[in-house]
Amino acid sequence: MKGKRRKQRTTLLAALTLIAGLGATLPAHADDPVYPFRDPNLPVHARVLDLLSRLTLDEKISLLHQYEPAIPRLGIQSFRTGTEALHGVAWLGRTTVFPQAVGLASTWDPTLLRQVGSAVGDEARGFQQTRPAGWGLNLWAPVVNLLRDPRWGRNEEGYSEDPYLTGAISTAYGTGLTGGDPDHLKTAPTIKHFLANNNEEHRDTTSSELRPRVLKEYDEQAFKPAVAADAATGVMTSYNLVNGRPNTVNPALDDTVRTWTSKDLLNVTDAAAPGNLVGSQQYYGTQAEADAAALKAGVDSFTADDADSGPTTSAVKSALSTGLLKESDVDKAAKDVLSIRVRLGEFDPGGGRYGSIDASVIDSPAHRALARKAATESAVLLKNDGALPLKKTGSAAVVGPLADTLYTDWYSGTLPYAVTPKDGIESKLGTSVASSEGVDRIALKDTATGKYVTAGAGEAGAPLKETTDSGTGAQFDVFDWGSGIVTLRSAANGKYVGYNWSNFVNDQKQPNGWFVQQQFKLERQDDGTYLLRYAGYETSESWWSNPVYLGPTGTDGTLGLVAKDQAAHYTKDVVRSGVEEAVAAVKGKDQAVVVVGSDPSINGREAHDRTDLALAPTQEALVKAVRAANPHTVVIVENSYPTTLGSLQKEVPALLWTTHAGQETGNALADLLYGDANPSGRLTQTWYRSDADLPSILDYDIIKSDRTYQYFTGQALYPFGYGLSYTTFAYSGLRRVGDGYEVAVTNTGSRAGAEVVQLYTHQRTSRDKQPLKQLKSFQRVSLKPGETRTVRLKARPSDLAHWDVTRSKWVVESGTYDVLVGASSSDVRARTSWQVKGETIPPRDLSETTRAENFDDYSAGIALVDESKASGTAVSAASDGAWLKFADTRPVPGAGEFDARVAGTSPGTVEVRLGSPTGTLVGTAHFAGTSSPYDYTTVTAKLSGPTKGRTDVYLVLSKGVRLSTFTLR
Repeated sequence: MKGKRRKQRTTLLAALTLIAGLGATLPAHADDPVYPFRDPNLPVHARVLDLLSRLTLDEKISLLHQYEPAIPRLGIQSFRTGTEALHGVAWLGRTTVFPQAVGLASTWDPTLLRQVGSAVGDEARGFQQTRPAGWGLNLWAPVVNLLRDPRWGRNEEGYSEDPYLTGAISTAYGTGLTGGDPDHLKTAPTIKHFLANNNEEHRDTTSSELRPRVLKEYDEQAFKPAVAADAATGVMTSYNLVNGRPNTVNPALDDTVRTWTSKDLLNVTDAAAPGNLVGSQQYYGTQAEADAAALKAGVDSFTADDADSGPTTSAVKSALSTGLLKESDVDKAAKDVLSIRVRLGEFDPGGGRYGSIDASVIDSPAHRALARKAATESAVLLKNDGALPLKKTGSAAVVGPLADTLYTDWYSGTLPYAVTPKDGIESKLGTSVASSEGVDRIALKDTATGKYVTAGAGEAGAPLKETTDSGTGAQFDVFDWGSGIVTLRSAANGKYVGYNWSNFVNDQKQPNGWFVQQQFKLERQDDGTYLLRYAGYETSESWWSNPVYLGPTGTDGTLGLVAKDQAAHYTKDVVRSGVEEAVAAVKGKDQAVVVVGSDPSINGREAHDRTDLALAPTQEALVKAVRAANPHTVVIVENSYPTTLGSLQKEVPALLWTTHAGQETGNALADLLYGDANPSGRLTQTWYRSDADLPSILDYDIIKSDRTYQYFTGQALYPFGYGLSYTTFAYSGLRRVGDGYEVAVTNTGSRAGAEVVQLYTHQRTSRDKQPLKQLKSFQRVSLKPGETRTVRLKARPSDLAHWDVTRSKWVVESGTYDVLVGASSSDVRARTSWQVKGETIPPRDLSETTRAENFDDYSAGIALVDESKASGTAVSAASDGAWLKFADTRPVPGAGEFDARVAGTSPGTVEVRLGSPTGTLVGTAHFAGTSSPYDYTTVTAKLSGPTKGRTDVYLVLSKGVRLSTFTLR
């Protein structure tokens, strides 16, 4: 691939020379329409090369930072990468807010996702006349990281644990954002975060270890579909490392991602990631080295130092002056940037195809209706023992901490209006309903002074103090979000208490901010008193060194941070019981709706993973109390991730799950609860019964650790693809037709509804461990009562390929495959077998040079690491006796020598054993050590004799050895 890249650069230089020569005859006025780059009738590449040829080196370098300055002499405006548009345009003001991404995917409706993407693209364009700060047409969305572990703090941002579903949904959303014509872009979506980014804990220093099969079959497959369909115009690199190498310098940006499309891609770094290369990651000694490596790997735009492009341009110039970069490297990246800008219509008369879109599209009636439809389709009915749908007659109560509020997440837009669950139900019934948040109102009394913690009564609140006031100013509503975290809302002004780096003030409408500073813990002591602990997100940062307990610090009683031994001890006086109030609200009512769930600013988010998946204890207790008081209780769980749900799954008659679904949440829920809409959402993740079902969040090997529905052998609480309906569906007549399968689906119930027909395959026999089942196709179909429709599901032999590590290629093995069609991964309604003629993977030939990473199995202590800083993966042993298995190896007649390419700063050995890690020892290669982990040498061992018959070869490594390749000859 390096040769191909050199050829591309050579071709680019030749083209630039030609264009420059032609341009020399043209007028030198920036606004002259004769300039080829302003001619929309010319091919994109010709316009790009013309413009590139007119730029000075400094001007080309200026294009490589997120904030690209204007070039007045050519009449070119400034340009900025990175408008957030995950589920609506964010951070620019009031815009249509659609359900969170995981909710959008739960619709399993690509047609709807394309419509949503188109609406978001329109609204991004709607700001183009005023160009507010932070606006741009390069959108940083969608997020396609696989939801491998539901504890990931950013679970709400992704689509699914399955790469096929993720690809289908991201392609649909991206196509809507682009407008569907890659040469005339409505917006330029950038998919995030390349690659294997599914933990927030130490996200800039942890390495996601991807063996080749996991890399090829799983993680890359989430990114490829949208890029291949030209539904994405680039990728953003993630903070983490993969196999020991930071993704900011991942050579796959060029060598893999750019092979998926013939279009130019604009690849960007995540915010501040270039600095991590010399900072937390300590991968390079200087920023010039780091930026040069990133450009050579395939990065085109650096997101660093906010709007200050100076450090980036200085580093690039330094790299040029010292020979780390050539001007052709800058030209290549600048060309990629300009290709997107040309395709966006920036240099077309009137701004091109989409240049006339204005602010009238933002929060338009059509977009409001679409938001309601998306919120409705995204909800998943988890359980229904006949309690739903509710009747529109009789009395009702809506209770719970999320009953009358809507929460937004970090990447959400600003809600133009908010329809809460209570609002939606009242509108549906045409009358008011009883309601309670079901949270305790408390007062905190200092046992030493007898004074109360008191907040300010004004709109802006005031610093918390200890005073003699025992009235409303000393009362706080306590919201329990689980894991011991609570928020305190002042009864004095309805605002949440937070830390502002100097005081604790009741001044926030909702918990918010990068560091969510509205979090506390009430820690019960042995004597029955409580310590008030500050638990804002910043307290978990390595730089935080302040105390975390509250106590009076000023003569006026103002509360501040003090050491634990100086903390105030408080009694927690319950002024009003939330459970009692909620029970009173639901007693005697014909129907009771309890809305519980999460706050997306608190229950995990960017930079913070969850430690458990449970519902907050007091929320679970609230549901049980309400259920005991009123048997006609149904529960809505409103959060961003799978929840273990404790015993509630058994105890309540109906459970409906929704994400934080945006402005129309309440109307959508009311439509579903009262039967004006039939639930049709399906889960895109496995819901586990217990956190114990999950290994370490840092374990990325889904094959070995049996992760996701593909390999999980336990019993799920709710399986992948699951979701109930108010009607029933029957399947019949499954048969192969052309390049797929047909099945007849009939609505056998009395209500119209939508079924998501899912096709899975299972390979019965294989050389390699295969998934228990794997989604290959799906189709959402809407049916009237009694209606039957034939559903066509594509499934080609090539769809059955997996990565053959023995030859580093995709392979379809000959054999029998089960075809399973049904309503979820565990609810199979029709099945057949499929005889596929492919090939048989031959036994390994270790007489050929074999990469160590292409093992079949491995022990604890084995790590995948960077072979060099530029490219390649090696295997490292973290402990003596760590081993690699190379299965089904053909005999090597006369094999008498083992050669291995190894590195490491300490002496060590590589043993060759047969049959098992403790099997017959046939040779030992001794290694004296090298000057660095990247300094490789070849070691040799004489073998005791040829292997006889097909066998498994094991390589057993001593601690510190890094093995790149080996050969038996």
